[in-house]
Amino acid sequence: MMDSSVKIINEWDIVAARQLGRNVAKELGFGTVDQARITTAISELARNIYLYAGQGEIMIEKVESGTKKGMTIISRDEGPGIPDLRKVMEDGFSTSGGLGAGLPGVKRLMDEFSIESTPGKGTFIQSVKWLR
Repeated sequence: MMDSSVKIINEWDIVAARQLGRNVAKELGFGTVDQARITTAISELARNIYLYAGQGEIMIEKVESGTKKGMTIISRDEGPGIPDLRKVMEDGFSTSGGLGAGLPGVKRLMDEFSIESTPGKGTFIQSVKWLR
């Protein structure tokens, strides 16, 4: 079930994606701390699209698995891709010097995280936060 998505083309879209994420998180009943984690993760993902791919999309879906409820954040772009995923996933590796902790930060903030990237084709990142 596709809930909503924001095309990331300029910096305002990063703000819009954060806002969307916060609204969905609130709707699902996430507390303020988890809302902040979710919006920070979305910021990082959207900023990465904006800085490295030029454009892409953040999609937010509500998920249910058995008795668990949560939300999935998908970041998708057709940018240059990431040649060395292992390096990008090392803590302290940030090519942008952004305030967030890059992709390792997103992985820490969320409960589930997966990334696929093909140089020359783009990057697909899926992360999930479950309601406690």
